[in-house]
Amino acid sequence: MEKKLLGNTGMKVSVIGFGGIPIQRVNQDEATKIILECKNKGINFIDTARGYTISEGYIGNALKVVGRENFYIATKAMSYTYESMKQSIEESLKTMNIDYIDLYQVHNVSKKEQLDSILSENGALKALIEAKEEGLIKHIGITGHIREILLEAIENDEFETIQFPFNPVESQGEELFIKALNKGMGTIAMKPIAGGAFGKPDLSLKYIINSDLITVAIPGMDSVEQVSKNASIGEKISPLTEEEKKEIKKEIEDLGNEFCRRCGYCKPCPEGIDIPNVFIFEGYVTRYNLEEYGKSRYETLPVKADACVRCRKCEKKCPYNLPIVEKLKHAVKTFENL
Repeated sequence: MEKKLLGNTGMKVSVIGFGGIPIQRVNQDEATKIILECKNKGINFIDTARGYTISEGYIGNALKVVGRENFYIATKAMSYTYESMKQSIEESLKTMNIDYIDLYQVHNVSKKEQLDSILSENGALKALIEAKEEGLIKHIGITGHIREILLEAIENDEFETIQFPFNPVESQGEELFIKALNKGMGTIAMKPIAGGAFGKPDLSLKYIINSDLITVAIPGMDSVEQVSKNASIGEKISPLTEEEKKEIKKEIEDLGNEFCRRCGYCKPCPEGIDIPNVFIFEGYVTRYNLEEYGKSRYETLPVKADACVRCRKCEKKCPYNLPIVEKLKHAVKTFENL
């Protein structure tokens, strides 16, 4: 497995990492086998989150069998204040039953108010810095789906890594990644298979690895077979062939009129609908087969998709000309049928 330094952290991570969302679908025995296969295939970077229900617990239990020393552990929390982040760090350590976490990330920062809270005198960043000084965490990162928010966030030198969507159909992060790399930050590609929408996972991962923008891609995996297949992409990196480029181009064209890139240009919705998150949470149901998780995340939204009044202001702002109103109607049906 090829490895790269994760920015200036000193961590030499596998170019293919393990994304911890889908592991919620399996039991503990299967999860342990999956983590063992990661070790066997040279994957040494595991990414999970407080919000991924049982994911941290499964991973922590697996580490007792497979060996904590074989992995860099990254997790994250949607905690934006000092107290909430301090509590999240403590809960992550307790849930995984480990002494320290290699990378703790402020998760899914999507609003200016959230970023302001994080950076404030009593914000989450203060708790992360303290935890780092105490040796509870080694490094600090930030994740999100809105490019402009993260472009502002990485001006703060305390953030050592960024995590943002990147795959052949989502290239809106290129400027962000270039800026981060120039600052010596590590770059982590979330949604490397477009949330399961990209039909050729191996080509998507190969595209990412060849981009020179990403340190580690973290596809979600819930089987030993997936680990083996995805890991193979990082074992012998070769340039994309002309035929592979054609296949990727066709896949992009096929997804073009339906796939939300989560760029956020459709916002704000006059009715208050968080349009990108509606589609993200629906994707957990329709593509990840995580019905309960997707539904629980959707229910946290203060305004649901059925509040749409068909004004179509969002569609006029969408750079990809997506039929957002129809997609919102589809999302309403998806969650009504659960």
